[in-house]
Amino acid sequence: MTSVPPPRGTPMLPVPGARPLVWAPAARQVELLVPEHGAGTFEGARRTPLRLVGAHVPGWWGHDHELPWGTDYGFAVDGGPGRPDPRSPWQPYGVHGPSRTFDPAFAWTDDAWPGRDVRGEVVYELHVGTFTAEGTLDAATGRLDHLVELGVGAVEIMPVAAFGGRWGWGYDGVHLYAVHDPYGGPRALQRFVDAAHARGLAVVLDVVYNHLGPSGNYLPEFGPYFTDAHHTPWGAAVNLDRSGSREVREWIVDNAERWFVEFHVDGLRLDAVHALVDESPTHVLTELARRVERVAQEVGRPLTLIAESDENDVATVTGSEQGGRGMAAQWADDVHHALHALLTGERQGYYVDFGPVAVLRKALTGVFVHDGSWSTFRGAPWGRPVPAGTDGHAFVVCAQNHDQVGNRAQGDRPSSTLDAGGLAVAAALVLVSPFTPMLFMGEEWGASTPWQYFTDHDDPELARAIRDGRAAEFSDHGWDEGAPAVPDPQDPATRDASVLDWSEPERPEHARLLAWYRALVALRRRDDVRSGDLSVVRLHGPDGPEDDASGEDARKGPHDGPAFVVERGTVAVAVNLGAGPRTVRVALGGAPRVLAAWDPATTVEGRLVHLPARSVAVLSWV
Repeated sequence: MTSVPPPRGTPMLPVPGARPLVWAPAARQVELLVPEHGAGTFEGARRTPLRLVGAHVPGWWGHDHELPWGTDYGFAVDGGPGRPDPRSPWQPYGVHGPSRTFDPAFAWTDDAWPGRDVRGEVVYELHVGTFTAEGTLDAATGRLDHLVELGVGAVEIMPVAAFGGRWGWGYDGVHLYAVHDPYGGPRALQRFVDAAHARGLAVVLDVVYNHLGPSGNYLPEFGPYFTDAHHTPWGAAVNLDRSGSREVREWIVDNAERWFVEFHVDGLRLDAVHALVDESPTHVLTELARRVERVAQEVGRPLTLIAESDENDVATVTGSEQGGRGMAAQWADDVHHALHALLTGERQGYYVDFGPVAVLRKALTGVFVHDGSWSTFRGAPWGRPVPAGTDGHAFVVCAQNHDQVGNRAQGDRPSSTLDAGGLAVAAALVLVSPFTPMLFMGEEWGASTPWQYFTDHDDPELARAIRDGRAAEFSDHGWDEGAPAVPDPQDPATRDASVLDWSEPERPEHARLLAWYRALVALRRRDDVRSGDLSVVRLHGPDGPEDDASGEDARKGPHDGPAFVVERGTVAVAVNLGAGPRTVRVALGGAPRVLAAWDPATTVEGRLVHLPARSVAVLSWV
């Protein structure tokens, strides 16, 4: 709800004001429903007819009647049932119940927060519902000091848009403006962001604009939010370029502005932007980037847009003035795939083209392994090369994230397969890289808890479809059919098994890895480690630059593999994945010194680095 829509080109207020307002362009009648406070349903609600308002923007219905903050309300189209507001800021009764007005005014204490460009920072991805046993934003706030001690610069929260049930990943949200009430609702998110800023942490919020979930999506009853002209893995596409798309685009762009202005977040991570099918002259991402640039000027701090895209196309992070879409950064999955396949020996599914050290070299130097080359998994050429001079910080890389762990049949982490040395190698190659490194919650101590796919839908047919679809998905990806059954997403035990065990960091085997992560994160304060210069990255084999290690492979198993060195100007990462000690030769002149070593038995003799089995060291010439 807002006042009468402003002239086109002026952003609409992204949160309700005091007056009802809803877009329903094909409706003959729209009614405001105000149920008794606390009823939780629309049954017996008082009905008030709305009128068409704002001739310059057809299809908006409103009323001059003011609703006090905290009022439950909804709308009915053409005499139909009561439905939540498409821009609902609060869903205290779940996705099917009445909306509630929310006063965004908050006693912020972050006036001195200068903001932060997230690119180049260490980002920490967490899921509110499993970061703590309580599964709330306030409980997560209580763990922020752990992130401060770890040394990360930004925390990325997986989606908080209201979704069906108590637990879920959040990627099936249906009320994009509302903060999931079981997490604590909108006020809890404001408290979380304020507390993070007080500790020097930037906050990135994961948002999903490419589809809505299957339970509680009432948008089609209001207007043409979707179109059959395009299709996505989730069905009809969000309407970005057909009749009525102007207001759908505003619904998205206003939503983004809301998080920056009313919740003070520092960045948004945009889920699967390749599924935002848009044939209009100006892509919605470009429009979003321009709006966010304007908002950044108004609030006086940097705001960052990070896109998830599987297109392997640098146009995503190219400025709109150069014909790109204007994102600040994008996820680069090929780096993960190259590292994971090398360390684990896995080759099934989308790992089929990954594994050798030569492939890791291409990922670390060129970002995209598939840069126009053939993708066996996709059965087609894929991607485009990254132009010389591109800032490495424009690419977010990881050894783990919610997708790469949770989309495994058992939700098993690398810690269930790799030894401590292998985990230490993965950490060093990600954190001492020219990219923007991201960690997945619990990775820093080698969490033994899985992170599985879980839902909490109350529709039996939907629950059955999710179970069946989950099993079919792994059959399609070629996962081992002899493995244990895929956990039931609807079983509460599946969520419970995915909750972090905060007693683990105190145990010696986990404490050692946590100390290693803290040391590596601290090294990123050095300019040469933090640098995003891709042009100086070199990877060579144990005997120096003439030995390219292209024949080395990890197919022998997850605990026996090659040795190699990644050099980046004045720093290097020396790796030994072998079951016994190895010696590698650095290419640069002079004897390097050890900045950090996983195994204290690591020694340097001139340009030779003696590495114990399954170990890694970070070196420097300055």
